[in-house]
Amino acid sequence: MADKHFDYLVLGLGGVGSAALYHLAKRGHQVAGIDRFPIAHDLGSSHGHTRLIRQSYFEHPSYVPLVQRAFELWEQLSVDHGRDVYYETGIIEAGPPEGELVPGVLDSAHQHGLDVEQLTVIQARQRWPQFAFADEHAVVYEQRAGFLLVEQCVSAHVELAQWSGAETFCDQSIQQIISEPEVIRVITDRTEFTAGKVILTLGTWARELIPELKDKLTVLRKPLHWFAADENQYSRKCGCPSFLFETDAGHYYGFPASDWRGLKVARHTGGDVVNDPLTVDREVDLEERADVQRFLARHLPDVTTDATDHTVCMYTMSPDSHFIIDQSENDSRISYAAGLSGHGFKFTAALGEVLADMATAQTPAFDLSLFKSSRLS
Repeated sequence: MADKHFDYLVLGLGGVGSAALYHLAKRGHQVAGIDRFPIAHDLGSSHGHTRLIRQSYFEHPSYVPLVQRAFELWEQLSVDHGRDVYYETGIIEAGPPEGELVPGVLDSAHQHGLDVEQLTVIQARQRWPQFAFADEHAVVYEQRAGFLLVEQCVSAHVELAQWSGAETFCDQSIQQIISEPEVIRVITDRTEFTAGKVILTLGTWARELIPELKDKLTVLRKPLHWFAADENQYSRKCGCPSFLFETDAGHYYGFPASDWRGLKVARHTGGDVVNDPLTVDREVDLEERADVQRFLARHLPDVTTDATDHTVCMYTMSPDSHFIIDQSENDSRISYAAGLSGHGFKFTAALGEVLADMATAQTPAFDLSLFKSSRLS
């Protein structure tokens, strides 16, 4: 007999898992969550202080209804928990008029009736003189955008779930998931659990425990950098927006200074393949730092070269960079989200709700056809 039985188990308590735990607990279900690390840890993909959230989704218009629901849920989370997790800054997006970014933004905005401003480079330079826009670039601006406080989002979801009766078991490594006729058995390095339904939100460890995805996911190392910056030009308090640029060297994004570390910037594209997330190199790579400094010198020229902080995150990439949200091929009692491909955190409040719906045999309110694992067969 297993040590502990629950109606639902959530395996992995990062961005999506913490939200799924919250939604199940809020509905009154007997649910527990398991994670191999402490809540809001910095060893996976749900850390690094801030994440962008934006509506006009250049990646695909199908994401827009999902992110609109996420906006609602993040605002409700702030109210319920009593601490703000979302700050609206607006976002500048700039790149070639025939590129991927700006046309994608405009397509999503057109299909969903979103408020996006198109600016000439001259207009953009006048409005945001602290940015340098390339003559050949197109520029768009969306006010309904900003950043989420990552660790606070995770901890708030878990704390609210616990207040609603959920249990959490941290510092336990999941060894095996076994489908039995009456229950699903989860074996950790400490004990065993059983449940009627299981939700897998394992992030960079998904390929170890979701057999059908083992050869379909690639983990990339993604460094994040902070630099000292003039608060009169590059801080949230002075009205500096978040930003996303498509350049010849890749896609770069960043956030206005909001604490002692200053302005945050990172390269969204590229990244070294990670074979084992437990042993990823977390040291500063000076060439990676120089790469983002070259971007800053070209497009945010008054940001200093004084590096104040650094951390390493990881992207778990699907082959087409779209999410994978589905039920296990071998056991429909197991639902999962995986392969969020470096752009998933903003959605996690809504993805937790979707997975809670799937686990409780409710029909999610969104068209999830883009995210089915069968597309990868």
